[in-house]
Amino acid sequence: MNDRPFKVLGIQQIAVSGLDKTRLRSLWVDTLGLELSGSYQSESENVDEDIAILGVGPLKVEVDLMQPLDPDAKPRVQTPPLNHVGLWIDDLPAAVEWLSSQGVRFAPGGIRKGASGFDICFVHPKASEEFPVGGEGVLIELVQAPPEVCEAFERLT
Repeated sequence: MNDRPFKVLGIQQIAVSGLDKTRLRSLWVDTLGLELSGSYQSESENVDEDIAILGVGPLKVEVDLMQPLDPDAKPRVQTPPLNHVGLWIDDLPAAVEWLSSQGVRFAPGGIRKGASGFDICFVHPKASEEFPVGGEGVLIELVQAPPEVCEAFERLT
């Protein structure tokens, strides 16, 4: 697959969830010492999240601490507790086009702004007949890396 027109640079985030994000904050912020950097709410995504940071500079990783706005509504962000993994991508539009041509199934919504302000889209956790490649049960967020992240990863290689 040498014709891949993009690179996966590294982990951008992990999202963990439960019915009460204060319990998640107790572990990740109070006990483990991550720093809170923001929050995000979206009715359409049924999510109320706090954004914690692990590491520093352009290679820092977000740990999103999520709870549902309505535990009975969909999407059920609390199930599974490891909600999704986010990957830095150097060229998101090229990645989506190429991955689609390879049969990857994307979740509805296309490329859009995510909670941290970066362009994002999601690989669907389940394949379909039309798109036979999915996340095999894992929701995968593809995140457009800003220039400073691309440059930081380039310096490391």
